[in-house]
Amino acid sequence: MAKFVGQQVTMIYMAKDGSLTKRQVKIERINEASVTGYCYLRKQLRTFRMDRILAIQPQRNMWRMSS
Repeated sequence: MAKFVGQQVTMIYMAKDGSLTKRQVKIERINEASVTGYCYLRKQLRTFRMDRILAIQPQRNMWRMSS
């Protein structure tokens, strides 16, 4: 998991109510119980419990628009 720090990933996450979401997250830090990163769905820094992350995959093609 530590290899994802600083990267944007796609994550399948299960909320405490059992609902599933697919999220784009830029990983900021990881510890043994949680992952913290910028969630593009919620547009803010969020903390995700490790035991609720069902799948994680690095983003292969990150596009940036120049201004």
